[in-house]
Amino acid sequence: MIGQIPKPLQGVARMKEIGALAGVLIVMAAFTIMSDRFLTPGNMVSVFTVTSELGIIAVGVCFLMISGEFDLSVGSVFAISPMLGATIAAAGAPLWVGLLAGLAVAAAIGFVNGQLVLRTGVPSFIITLGGMMFYRGVILAVSGGFPVSYLQPSEFMHYLGGRTAMGLRWSGIWFIVLVIVFQIILARTRYGNHVSAVGGNAGTAKAVGIDVARVKMTNFMLCSMTAALAGFMRFGRFRSVDPTAGRLMELEAIAACVIGGALLTGGYGSIVGAFLGAFLMGVMRSGLILAGPPPYWYQGFIGLVLVISVILNTRIRKAVAGS
Repeated sequence: MIGQIPKPLQGVARMKEIGALAGVLIVMAAFTIMSDRFLTPGNMVSVFTVTSELGIIAVGVCFLMISGEFDLSVGSVFAISPMLGATIAAAGAPLWVGLLAGLAVAAAIGFVNGQLVLRTGVPSFIITLGGMMFYRGVILAVSGGFPVSYLQPSEFMHYLGGRTAMGLRWSGIWFIVLVIVFQIILARTRYGNHVSAVGGNAGTAKAVGIDVARVKMTNFMLCSMTAALAGFMRFGRFRSVDPTAGRLMELEAIAACVIGGALLTGGYGSIVGAFLGAFLMGVMRSGLILAGPPPYWYQGFIGLVLVISVILNTRIRKAVAGS
């Protein structure tokens, strides 16, 4: 019941991001106690670097989830787009041409995913699961399993994954920009209202004149393109692309969105929440390394936090709604 939450806190409880925010604060406090190196500027920059690459994917995934669909192929796109761009650049073309080519391929993959989902009626989970396997197989077959590198000095590459004057990498800057832009689109524009309406009830949205197919197609393409952009950020950081890059990142991105308050059923979510969810996962990855437990505990902690977040978010929503 809504009376179970004190009246002064009901406004806070209505925040979609409250569960993720609470999780970030609790986990950071715990790791600060466990390791005096955790809350240092250098470690926080490292955490945000890892967070930004996952978070850029999560921004697109969250937008798509709110419209009621999934994309499990983003981990494969994370690798295939920058590998294409790196191959083009290594052949002598400008890096920006490789970037545009990689983004174009990602948009095409999103378009194909959307078309298959809308025309066949098969759930997007299955369509993109097949796409994840197919695209990964293609990149492994074409590359022979070997990475592609680009080691020439490049200012363009610097603005993808290099460091700023403050020590933060450019990928973190682009991540913040994308979060702001997508959150404004979702919360302040007509298209954002259409996205939420389509995810909440596609039939009702169609009845009031919303082009459901167009909204979903657009979001599939945006989702793939953000995954490609994240892949280019890692390419800019390491100057090479591994064909196995991005494995399991599709599941981590979905987990970040759910931790941030997004519903698996669509119609509800927050880009800021996805930001906090991705940051929480980066905090846990770094904190576990500094605290000393074996690194494979990371997956276990993510699963635990995911379940707890879903339970808390569900109960808070029910309490606020007066269920």
